[in-house]
Amino acid sequence: MLETQFENERNDQRAVFQLVSPFAPMGDQPEAIDAIVEGFQKGASRAILRGVTGSGKTFTMANVIARFGRPTLVISHNKTLAAQLYAELKAFFPENAVEYFISYYDYYQPEAYLPQTDTYIEKDASINEDLERFRLAASHALLGRKDVILVASVSCIYGLVSPEDYRGLMISLHEGDEISRETLMEQLTEIQYQRNDYEPKPGVFRVRGDVLDIFPSYSTEGIRVAFFGDEIESLKTIHATTGKVTGSLPSCLISPAKQFVMPKSQINTGVERIKQELVQRLNDLDKDGKLLEAQRLRQRTEYDLAMLAEMGYCTGIENYSAPLAGRGPGVPPPTLVDYFGNDFLCIIDESHVTLPQIRAMHNGDQSRKQVLVDNGFRLPSAKDNRPLTFDEFDERVPRILYTSATPGPHERAVATIEAEQVIRPTGLLDPVIEIRPLANQVDDVIEEIRANTARGGRTLVAALTKRSCEDLSQYLIDIGIRSEYLHSDIDAIERVEILGRLRRGNVDALIGVNLLREGLDLPEVTRVILLDADKEGFLRSETALIQTAGRCARNVDGRVILYADQKTPAIEALLAVTNAHRTKQAAYNEAHGIQPQSIVRPINEDLSDPAKKAQRNKQSKPKLDAASLLAVAEAGVATEEIVRAMQALEAEMREAAEALEFERAALLRDELRMLRKHLQ
Repeated sequence: MLETQFENERNDQRAVFQLVSPFAPMGDQPEAIDAIVEGFQKGASRAILRGVTGSGKTFTMANVIARFGRPTLVISHNKTLAAQLYAELKAFFPENAVEYFISYYDYYQPEAYLPQTDTYIEKDASINEDLERFRLAASHALLGRKDVILVASVSCIYGLVSPEDYRGLMISLHEGDEISRETLMEQLTEIQYQRNDYEPKPGVFRVRGDVLDIFPSYSTEGIRVAFFGDEIESLKTIHATTGKVTGSLPSCLISPAKQFVMPKSQINTGVERIKQELVQRLNDLDKDGKLLEAQRLRQRTEYDLAMLAEMGYCTGIENYSAPLAGRGPGVPPPTLVDYFGNDFLCIIDESHVTLPQIRAMHNGDQSRKQVLVDNGFRLPSAKDNRPLTFDEFDERVPRILYTSATPGPHERAVATIEAEQVIRPTGLLDPVIEIRPLANQVDDVIEEIRANTARGGRTLVAALTKRSCEDLSQYLIDIGIRSEYLHSDIDAIERVEILGRLRRGNVDALIGVNLLREGLDLPEVTRVILLDADKEGFLRSETALIQTAGRCARNVDGRVILYADQKTPAIEALLAVTNAHRTKQAAYNEAHGIQPQSIVRPINEDLSDPAKKAQRNKQSKPKLDAASLLAVAEAGVATEEIVRAMQALEAEMREAAEALEFERAALLRDELRMLRKHLQ
């Protein structure tokens, strides 16, 4: 929903969070919640929630957020887990602003230069429009209200426009305001909205007489501004596709269409700073005899300056963020963290993985950019468009709750509060661990998957490499087992869809490498299988084994199978931890008369746009050419199936044409003609 109120004062950060759940805290959750909230209220800045898988850490987090009453930033180490947390917290807090902020690239190749081979790699990226809308909605919510819970990946430590500049660019509209239609159009253009009278999509506006329709980049709804002369007569929300009015607004805020947007006066000042830096840098390169680098830098920078002066934007504008904002060398950039003010709660989920990611971001970024600067591809100030260092991030966050079943050394060193959750509200014990020999492990896995599927369970299989993961999945498909694979090359939204298909029973086995670990909430999984469990290393460390084994801890029939010929120290540690937990959990169940029960959790809707999801589903099915389709049509395939296949072929034909793959588009066109003749 579009926000209708903008709060300038954020001194009192207390917010009202309405936690909606049919359950109350159980087991050792109440003690953990009390310890964390009371500790923060007394001034503690760092706390640990150490909880086993399935103990309800997310529910504990939700209760801490509701009771502590501060804007909350939840940071996750991967997009899949972030999407799951977002869905769960949105269900817990339906009346509050629960937002989602992850990298909006489906594919991202950063700009780089390889001096050894004189190879320049241009930045190449594919932006996911859905994720971009989520990011912009997050910025919009943070500047407009206090009751915000924002789930983010570690991309939240990368530089953004400062919240002050972003707020200054927001357009505030009220019924009765004196403003001409032309003035509003100029303001929208200045914050990177484009006029498009034909296609209503995020980030555009259209004009029809005295009515101006705005389609904000952060919302699925549009805003209809009706004018009477130079006065706003009414503000209404509209359906983006049909244009039908869905509600009325007394006022509204319009945020910029892009995240890297600045006031024109600031751009003009920044352009002068860039020119001065360019002159200085060219002199330095000339003195060093780097004439080629100097010429390269001059051409690239002058082109970008011309674009900035004319359009207020250029490709790679983020590389000029420091001079545009007036920041000196080495000064850290503003990030999403700065949008929270100085009194908020940060929860770092699966901290043993997330903190090392935050720590590693800065050095890798600087190494790549230093090469670009040395070889005349970027000005030195480009290095100041960077992620925060670990220390910069740590000092900006007033209080942090680390959550993990296996906290790392940093968390244990700095936390003054440690709450433990070993008892599961459902009475479930840690899963039984079984060790089997490596010989014929694939054949044994096949039989185990079939037997588990016959019982109505799902299976996770952890391999060691992406290639083996893909090959095993295809082999299982070839022998009639419904299988899919999951690894880092699959985009965030598709990962959520794959997990949804597993939960719904459309997939029997999911093969993964390192994503089948922290935080995945899959109550239907009853078998977790680890191939080559005695191959010591990161993927088979103590932490990795404990986390992976926990994926079947939400089902009463959960069991873990390790294929190993020897017990490594990591396996021994897994057995020791599991046995200790089972002893404590069994004693609690017996004392309280609890019968273990599997967790039952509804399957949340996917993050993707329904139309795009449907299109992806069509494309994911085995494709038939027209001849094959006609052959099965003669055997009695329903006309509706042929029509659906034609629609999929037509969509694929259009995509091929847009990608300039005209030969493939022509072949698809001919196939469509064959199908149309058959129907006629």
